[in-house]
Amino acid sequence: MTSEHEGAAPGPTDLDDVGRGLRSSLTAPGPTESDDVGRGLRSSLTAPGPTEWITGLPGPGTAGLGPWEQEREGPPPDDPRLDPELLAEGDRRNVVDAYRYWRREAIVADLDARRHPFEVAVENLGHDANIGTVVRTANAFGARAVHIVGRRRWNRRGAMVTDRYQHIHHHPDTDALAAWCADADLPIIAVDNLPGAVPLERARLPRRCLLLFGQEGPGVSGEARDIAVTTVSIAQFGSTRSINVGVAAGIAMHAWVREHADLDTAW
Repeated sequence: MTSEHEGAAPGPTDLDDVGRGLRSSLTAPGPTESDDVGRGLRSSLTAPGPTEWITGLPGPGTAGLGPWEQEREGPPPDDPRLDPELLAEGDRRNVVDAYRYWRREAIVADLDARRHPFEVAVENLGHDANIGTVVRTANAFGARAVHIVGRRRWNRRGAMVTDRYQHIHHHPDTDALAAWCADADLPIIAVDNLPGAVPLERARLPRRCLLLFGQEGPGVSGEARDIAVTTVSIAQFGSTRSINVGVAAGIAMHAWVREHADLDTAW
């Protein structure tokens, strides 16, 4: 902010200008309200996503491994899980080192034996760009599955290709999700900062459950709240009304991990 007399100490009239400038900056549309952001979001939804996340070009300090013959002594083992193409060209995918050179199908099969009994659902009412982050976090914490509720199309860019290793289900609406959970005997726990919600920090999450998150902005819909057995909230101490849904999902999933996971099996 600058006053009318730039560089001079503000006098009484200058302070009025500063005050008006401050009020203007506080009421001007922020980044999430701008047309530019809307155009950028539309562009990101139509732009092609990565076919595989490469963690940097080959060289010192980059993640992943080069061709087997450069990284290991002797020929590769006779293991059907290994991918001949990756063995020959190197493996710089977004996977933990334990899965280097493995075929994607072999990684999924091994993950299926390690997955936790909680699942995650997120409402997709308006092409939420944060769903990819939720999917990636669900993969990291070993969620059994991710459910997309509403629109089938979602922005995969934030998932960083982890959706290839994650079981993902689509439901056209909350009624369909509720029916699926009833068949699976899976209680639904909504996550949103609403009056009457149980603080997540004090709640005991069921070992088998589905954590349900709402759309970025409006949060969990009324229909989604109706199918939940309870709603938990995340403690906040600042001025913002809510936190990013991808962040909230990570906090809630990690709360489940702290309560139920066998940490000795973590990578």
